Amino acid sequence: MTTTFQVSGMTCSHCVKSVTAEVGKVAGAEAVDVDLVPGGVSVVTVSSSRSLDPAAVAAAIDEAGYELVTATR
Repeated sequence: MTTTFQVSGMTCSHCVKSVTAEVGKVAGAEAVDVDLVPGGVSVVTVSSSRSLDPAAVAAAIDEAGYELVTATR
């Protein structure tokens, strides 16, 4: 199962590392892939074998210092 999150505020590889690390800590997250769009809305895709808690992913993105725009499955 994959869930896609659109995130604003990411501008560099450090941003990617921060979001990947924080989202990777969410229960059920097995792989995190970030498509960086500097100055735009980046796409974070999380793969898991079970359902993810969207609120936990949103909190992880916030903890990394960025803003969740939308989430889709």
